[in-house]
Amino acid sequence: MTSIENPRDLPKVDELLRDIRLNKIMETLGYVPVRDAVRKILDAAREILLGTQDSDILSDTIYIDYALALNTTHDTDALLTENILTLAVLRKLDDEAKPGIRKVINATGAILHTNLGRAPLAKQALAAVKRSAEGYCSLEFDLANNSRGQRTTSIEALLCRMFDVEAALVVNNNAAAVMLALSSLCRGREVIVSRGELVEIGGLFRIPDIMEESQAILREVGTTNKTHSFDYEKAIGDSTAALLKVHPSNFRLIGFTEEVEEKELASLAHKYNLPLIYDLGSGCISSALASLMPDEPTVASAVDSGADVICFSGDKLVGGPQAGIIIGRAKPLAAMRSHPLMRAFRCDKMTLIALETTLALYLDPDLAKQHIPLLSMALCDLDALRDRTQTLADELSGYGIPAKPEPSEMILGGGSAPELRVPSWALAIRPENTTGSISVVALESSLRAFDPPILCRTSHDVVLLDLRTVSEEEERLITFALVDAFGKEGDIP
Repeated sequence: MTSIENPRDLPKVDELLRDIRLNKIMETLGYVPVRDAVRKILDAAREILLGTQDSDILSDTIYIDYALALNTTHDTDALLTENILTLAVLRKLDDEAKPGIRKVINATGAILHTNLGRAPLAKQALAAVKRSAEGYCSLEFDLANNSRGQRTTSIEALLCRMFDVEAALVVNNNAAAVMLALSSLCRGREVIVSRGELVEIGGLFRIPDIMEESQAILREVGTTNKTHSFDYEKAIGDSTAALLKVHPSNFRLIGFTEEVEEKELASLAHKYNLPLIYDLGSGCISSALASLMPDEPTVASAVDSGADVICFSGDKLVGGPQAGIIIGRAKPLAAMRSHPLMRAFRCDKMTLIALETTLALYLDPDLAKQHIPLLSMALCDLDALRDRTQTLADELSGYGIPAKPEPSEMILGGGSAPELRVPSWALAIRPENTTGSISVVALESSLRAFDPPILCRTSHDVVLLDLRTVSEEEERLITFALVDAFGKEGDIP
């Protein structure tokens, strides 16, 4: 095929569109996206031939570079051809067709990786979401009485049953839960909170800011490291609406510290006929998971403390979808239910069915451990994990890839139990030990460019992949990606 050395020799848009490969993809994507991609690749090719640097066009030259790299019939000095341009268009269309939020393989060792969507859902929850989303569902319809119903009736009943509380609500995240509680119960009045609990929960969302937006008045007591019961009691007055307890999920104070326990704080609040609002944060339900985190309060212990309103996340230590769960006494929750923000903060049908299905698994602790990914990952057998890692290392060694299991540590992530470090095993790969010239940075980049992208850790020129958060199907994909990255040959079973 004739090479293109002059911008005037570039094909016209309609000429390139005659390629059978572009005609085929046009059947799926439509004419306009394919035509636009051809125009942009031709503009990028023109920039290359002219040697100019138009920043708006330069980003598309990477597709031409990719196509040149794929063209095995030319050397590294290969010039442009119509085939190269078509390959570049196809690659650009392939990238643009991928959604911005894509599946990735998490081999980082962090189970609740916030940047990766936290924990995956149980298969039962996924199946329930599919059933509810592919057609119509009884979201707000009372089938028994043939009348309009409430979208959260069934999940609220389940929560009340699980925790033996008077009432429950579900909103779209825990920040919304706290905002709703403060706005409906404390607007225009004081809320007393320990100075050491004025936390930032991530993304610059801070308790004082949430309180300000709710139009409650912040009343700080105590010091950063020490707050006593008398600090709260001295601050209580006619303008006090509630006491607020915030569990610092994403950090710990150690050393010369003291805080008021939840039961004592609830008793103090009730002495003055005030509610105690408890922002529990991560919200651990599983007693087995709680055994790994002796300093992490559980939802059951929060209920036992006597708190009137308890707020926690659905997508952290619960292992469900993003949601804010509110449980407690009927009177304050009734005020929250009727507040205008309740509609703004409500969840959609897919979130509700996923959360309800996840919570139902907790009714049988063994079933929960088996099927909720967060629990099965965090509580997996360490010896079995090592054996699995060793098996993959042996397989990779057969392709000449230097891999071996090494002791590692698992973290929960997602701002939960920051001090927790659970022993784990990671697949360790040292690229410099191979006959190839791939670097750690290049290997990590290659894994990230795989479809689906594979995310790992690097430490001291070693690439580490923790299989604790990797399924067996994903493990096969990791093998393919590593063999490809190292340029090895051979059939992968």
